[in-house]
Amino acid sequence: MHFIGDDEESENDDSSTDMDSSNPLRVRTLHISSPILAAKSRFFYKLFSNGMKESEQRNITIQIHASEEAALMDLLNFMYSNTFSATTPTAVLDVMMVADKFEVASCMKYCSHLLRNLRMTTESALLYLDLPFNILVADEVQPLTDAAKQFLAQRFKDITKFQEDVLSLPLSGIEAVLSSDNLQIASEDAVFDFVLKWARMHYPKLEERREVWSSHLLHLIRFPCMTCRKLKKVMMCNDFDPKLASKLVFEALFYKAEAPYRQRSIAAEAGNALYHGYVERAYKYRPIKALEFETPRQQCVIYLDLKRDECASLFPAGRVYSQAFHLGGQGFFLSAHCNMDHQSAFHCFGLFLGMQEKGSVSFAVDYEFAARISPGEEYVSKYKGDYTFTSGKAVGYRNLFGVAWTPFLSEDSLFFINGILHLRAELRVRV
Repeated sequence: MHFIGDDEESENDDSSTDMDSSNPLRVRTLHISSPILAAKSRFFYKLFSNGMKESEQRNITIQIHASEEAALMDLLNFMYSNTFSATTPTAVLDVMMVADKFEVASCMKYCSHLLRNLRMTTESALLYLDLPFNILVADEVQPLTDAAKQFLAQRFKDITKFQEDVLSLPLSGIEAVLSSDNLQIASEDAVFDFVLKWARMHYPKLEERREVWSSHLLHLIRFPCMTCRKLKKVMMCNDFDPKLASKLVFEALFYKAEAPYRQRSIAAEAGNALYHGYVERAYKYRPIKALEFETPRQQCVIYLDLKRDECASLFPAGRVYSQAFHLGGQGFFLSAHCNMDHQSAFHCFGLFLGMQEKGSVSFAVDYEFAARISPGEEYVSKYKGDYTFTSGKAVGYRNLFGVAWTPFLSEDSLFFINGILHLRAELRVRV
């Protein structure tokens, strides 16, 4: 492409072909203003002012691919008038690519803004995330890539509902979906199983799969939110480098061993550092901290923390379930309810203990529910009893705190410490 570095602002179409070449070149002569180009483009500024031979010539030749011609003409038009004719995502992206090539930051920013205002689809979002790395990380393009990631995260936040669609996403898409805190899924264990399935489907060769896990996927899994049973399976998974798997699992276990208040402090510090590995998602089953003992008798202690807004969302008849935990080879769970106290005829907060296994299994336990009611106090016992579980039955107390729903949830409630309800359940196998 032949540029004449005049101060004129008119354009001529003077096309010719070099017939001596086996790959004919079409030359197009444009009369343009070098000061305008230099003002808008770092590429042309350096070309016109670097003191080299090209900067002393009035006629400058720049060679481009034929596929770039339309985009380059739009870029030149933008440099003169701050607008261009491209309207489709593909055409605008072509202009953005050429703008990056010739270092026209204002045009890249304009393209990014234009694309964000077009209707976003899964295909276009993936297209935006598939841009060359140097464009993806450009400040002018960052709002566009952020919007594409947010679109995919919102579109596929319910992985269970869109399982086949999410499994078909490329790496850039799966990264966008799994980066979200609002991912709706049963637990982080389920996230791990899903990503394992995706990786094996897209990268059947073990060497490639290990590389993708280490460079892209592992930081998306929130290992501290996984159960200890699943962490043991991570240690035995051949898809990872064993040393890397051990490091991640040990970090998660050390986190789980911390006191609940210390865990929240670690998560807050990590959140400030833009690392979300400790941040819980919108799990169907709430994460717990479980301590298991074999002597002097089989027993376990379960800590369940619920946020005020989680409790508020239970009204008038909702419930939230904890992750599963185990005692004596049996699986159990806690469930928090907003239910009607039939004796006093008002809504209240209840806590229940359930056994997962159904059938003819009979299992007897002693249990106790406790809660913290002020920052400086230990857990205070609220209810205790014993029960023989059969056929997946549940047992608990309908009004754990002995108050109606409104005072329980109020801003001056004694039961929330910095917006968190701290619950504890102790289970012992009956002898």
